[in-house]
Amino acid sequence: MYFELDEQQRDFAASIDAALAAADLPSAVRAWSGGDTGPGRKIWSQLAELGVTALMVPERFDGIDAHPVDLVVAAERLGRWCVPGPVAESIAVAPILLADDERAGELAAGELIATVALPPQVPRAVDADFAGLVLLADGGQVRDASAGAAHQSVDPSRKLFDVDATGSGRPADVARAYEFGVLATAAQLVGAGQRMLDMAVEYAKQRTQFGKPIGSYQAIKHKLADVHIALELARPLLYGAALSLADGSPDAARDVSAAKVAASEAALLSARSALQTHGAIGFTAEHDLSLWLLRVQALHSAWGETNLHRRRVLEALP
Repeated sequence: MYFELDEQQRDFAASIDAALAAADLPSAVRAWSGGDTGPGRKIWSQLAELGVTALMVPERFDGIDAHPVDLVVAAERLGRWCVPGPVAESIAVAPILLADDERAGELAAGELIATVALPPQVPRAVDADFAGLVLLADGGQVRDASAGAAHQSVDPSRKLFDVDATGSGRPADVARAYEFGVLATAAQLVGAGQRMLDMAVEYAKQRTQFGKPIGSYQAIKHKLADVHIALELARPLLYGAALSLADGSPDAARDVSAAKVAASEAALLSARSALQTHGAIGFTAEHDLSLWLLRVQALHSAWGETNLHRRRVLEALP
């Protein structure tokens, strides 16, 4: 099936790209990893100005109440630029958990950034030391929570925290919130995979072997073409899952899981190919590629391991 974004969605993606291209994201991610969230907070302020933080917030709380496809468009761009912070949690999940909570207005305005633990699939909350609101959701209820012990992630810019409930439970559509978290994570993986592919293509034009750019060799062309195909096959699954969620389809969970599996596998393939194309320099922390390599490894298992999502797809088959 072929999906085409409309002009407004393409302009939205371009506006995010323009803002983040000028923000020096690699420096912000490295600062975040070292405990300095100042540059990252400025980036989140820019996202709020663009309306990204208001996408899934209801209109009655000054949100946009956007279509899930718009969320996919934004999350893919944020993955492409490796934006630090609880992206899926604050932009996609918290607005659903706080659907009847006036604090959703603070999410829309960018005045409040939230993170979420949703056990058992999401047992810990990412960046709970940065977020102004920590939520714990399970059993059809959501509760305010506080950050506990910190744990290092494979991506040093994504610290994980145990959480402890501090408030009473309130009814919330936890199941739907989970699906949106998976969808936003899958979209980030596709964006990150596309960025690594672009980096590999550019480097293949510069790196020479036997007096020729390595990009001129058929083996390299085929390897990078395989990544391009994998990413292009994952995108329709993302949009299809977004449409299923928007329509309340009974197959939404299956479609979301299929998108997560395809996005994870495409992003990992892109990571391997980019690393092989760059050679030894790709292993160094000083090279920007390392930021995307680590982010993909972290997001690959975030919001459910691939085996879990494969199982959900299989169980949904007739």
